[in-house]
Amino acid sequence: MSDATAGESPSGRVRVLVYSSNAATRAQVRSAVGTRPDPALGDIEYVDVATAAVVIEHMDAGGVSLAILDGESSPVGGLGLAKQLKDEILDCPPVLVLIGRPDDAWLAEWSRAEAAVPHPLDPIRLGRAVVDLLRQHSGRAGTGVLRSR
Repeated sequence: MSDATAGESPSGRVRVLVYSSNAATRAQVRSAVGTRPDPALGDIEYVDVATAAVVIEHMDAGGVSLAILDGESSPVGGLGLAKQLKDEILDCPPVLVLIGRPDDAWLAEWSRAEAAVPHPLDPIRLGRAVVDLLRQHSGRAGTGVLRSR
């Protein structure tokens, strides 16, 4: 698979993983960003995930262009999960974390996430962050290759 298509699904859409233990939060993210937030990026195909184990499976498999992780998820929060992904996956795709409050930005920085958006989610701010990350990292979807330990 070429770098240009590594983050695209077989249908040619950009794949965005959305992790939250709360189904309403996942739906809110999908609704806020939509399926085509920027015509230059193409359509977004969402991968909804409710557990950390499934996030790791998808990220290990590769082909994800962006991961949006809810820091308020339970029992595994998105901030710790972001740090784990960045530490363990070679060429990890960009990660956007949803944080509980603006003062948690330092935790987002610790997690090595490229962006953070606080709850309650502002659709304009979230959409802008998603588009910016996808533009900056287009053609650089994660390979799913684990770092050697």
